[in-house]
Amino acid sequence: MIPCTLYWENNALWILDQRRLPLGTEYIECRNYEKVAQAIENLSVRGAPAIGIAAAYGVALAAMSGRDSVRAAVDRIKGTRPTAVNLFWALDRMEKVSEASKDSTLFQEMLKEAGAILEEDIKINRAIGFNGQSLLPERAVVITHCNAGALATGGYGTALGVIRAMQEKGKEPSVFACETRPVLQGGRLTAWELTEDGIDVTLITDNMAGALMAQGRVDAVITGADRIASNGDTANKIGTYSLAVLAEKHGIPFYIAAPFSSFDLNLEGGSAIEIEERNPEEVRKFRSEVIAKDNIRVWNPAFDITPAELIKGIITEKGNIFPPYVDNIARMKKGR
Repeated sequence: MIPCTLYWENNALWILDQRRLPLGTEYIECRNYEKVAQAIENLSVRGAPAIGIAAAYGVALAAMSGRDSVRAAVDRIKGTRPTAVNLFWALDRMEKVSEASKDSTLFQEMLKEAGAILEEDIKINRAIGFNGQSLLPERAVVITHCNAGALATGGYGTALGVIRAMQEKGKEPSVFACETRPVLQGGRLTAWELTEDGIDVTLITDNMAGALMAQGRVDAVITGADRIASNGDTANKIGTYSLAVLAEKHGIPFYIAAPFSSFDLNLEGGSAIEIEERNPEEVRKFRSEVIAKDNIRVWNPAFDITPAELIKGIITEKGNIFPPYVDNIARMKKGR
């Protein structure tokens, strides 16, 4: 059974420490927004929707101490991870509730809104799964990258939500999960999630995907997204772009599965998306084992940009979006 990514209990946010998975299940008790911010920064909680939910609860915790604390919490949490737009979407939503609330009901209203964001995310993920599964054949073999499952969201998942929906519809999905260096979210989290759900999964290293496609063993590639520009360019975990290029070469459809809150329609293209660079020690070490000396330079971007022309379709809770993306994303925003 897959544990909850996070939950609220006894005036505290409890965050599953995903750094410990799959070897152990531990929760971090957060009674202030600083603890939440640290959990986001150190990847205890990760995945665009999940960090947005955590951010919302972090602001709710701050509301116990009043409006000044809310403003401080928003500023602090905004500085944690720059790429995933869900973080900023959730914080903006919480700020609007704060502005509309009375001092006497501030905390209650903020907590209610954080809970609503969590519950809505689960419903959204199920809708994404339903829409996405319709694109895949009865026995689809899918490659996925990083972790876009229940652990990266409020529950169910985006890319893995499509796989779960296939299973629920009586289809027989098979998944190849890329390990996703350097933090191994695919090996530690995705392969474990799918195994727990009884879904056929095979773990591969990131550099095996091309060989697998060349053998004609893949029907589709599906990943999540951390930010999608108005033209369809997409930021996702580093290595996603490579998969998209390989898929294009081998005539395999490449899909993005993400909630509409992952769209940043203020950005015309992917070149405007800020890419987070992380600690070089994530690359110099494999867990605690040193694999490169301190004097070796490291480049460690957490994300890359997949251009829209490599994306066959974007699966959302509102429906599946296909090229031309500029026009069709704008129409989807308007509910058409």
